[in-house]
Amino acid sequence: MTDLTLTKTSLIAGVWQGVLSGRTGADTPQLTVTHQDTALSGVEVTADNGTWTVSVPIPATLISDGVQSFVIRDAQTGKLLDSFAIVAGDALAEDIRAEMDLLRAELDLLKRAFRRHCVETA
Repeated sequence: MTDLTLTKTSLIAGVWQGVLSGRTGADTPQLTVTHQDTALSGVEVTADNGTWTVSVPIPATLISDGVQSFVIRDAQTGKLLDSFAIVAGDALAEDIRAEMDLLRAELDLLKRAFRRHCVETA
């Protein structure tokens, strides 16, 4: 038996999807996905030409302000395979606004330096 490797492919319409590879054999790997130490239901692992497609539906009740973290583990070994987080709400908006303010300040600094350079070399 070899180690499993999980690679995220997308997060669309509230469903996290990935490709699981690495284990030989006919048995479908069993995964557990947890949010705040509570297991999620509805996790699907389906065979796909020597790999497996993993689908994790994210319940709408788990999406709220702040950071919501999800952990995916191999149910047999307990090995951490991947994790993902969803960030929402006012905290995110404040972070984006702060980053935009920094970018604007840097752009203004560059514009002043460029104009000064043009005046000095003219």
